[in-house]
Amino acid sequence: MKLYQTEDVQVQLGGADQWGNITAGIDLIHKVEGPDAKVYGLTNPLMLKADGTKFGKSAGGAVWLDPEKTSPYEFYQFWFNQDDKDVEKFLKFFTFLSKDEIQQLVEATQTHPEKREAQRRLAQEVTKFVHGQKAVDQAEAISAALFSGDVQDLTAEEIEQGFKQFPSKTAPRTAENIVTWLVDTTGIESSRRQAREDVQNGAITINGTKQRDLDFTVDPSAHFAGEFTIVRRGKKKYFLVRIQK
Repeated sequence: MKLYQTEDVQVQLGGADQWGNITAGIDLIHKVEGPDAKVYGLTNPLMLKADGTKFGKSAGGAVWLDPEKTSPYEFYQFWFNQDDKDVEKFLKFFTFLSKDEIQQLVEATQTHPEKREAQRRLAQEVTKFVHGQKAVDQAEAISAALFSGDVQDLTAEEIEQGFKQFPSKTAPRTAENIVTWLVDTTGIESSRRQAREDVQNGAITINGTKQRDLDFTVDPSAHFAGEFTIVRRGKKKYFLVRIQK
């Protein structure tokens, strides 16, 4: 009613579960402003996922348009990780792609589901619509770097976005021997024996470069504007080390 009075808003759009609220608002406006007030309600079916749960913040795992609440990389990944059973519906609801193109993407996903072509296009289209093409490029660069382990070319901003979900440590800006740094400074390794073994076996990667030298010195100021050091232990275990200022 307030929006109708101050902004001449005449239509409220909502999910099917909001029908009662919308019609109550219409009734209130008619009582206050008169029965001839031109106000309308429009609802559409609830967005449900393949498992029958609601698509939205009340179901958990909220995805925000505000990049401060959901980074563009997290936003991209949300769409990229959608179930094969949901991707056709989401392409139709959330993109402006033609029916023919959507059908081609769906068929490609059915033929080669491991390539996730439909999900990738969904993520690209929605992320571009909300955050712009630069955000899509950043998200894909972060994804590729995490997959390959080649993180050297990422910016500090991209590091901040892409490594939120990984364990985080803090360390001073002081350069230290790799074993001391992994054990005493960051706690990434549980013991010096384990740290030496992992380094010698090639299981430790610092800022995208595998380190096998027990005498290697970790210099926190050498990469990512001196803000971060990225450690990978094994193939998939990443740690984000934030460097104290």
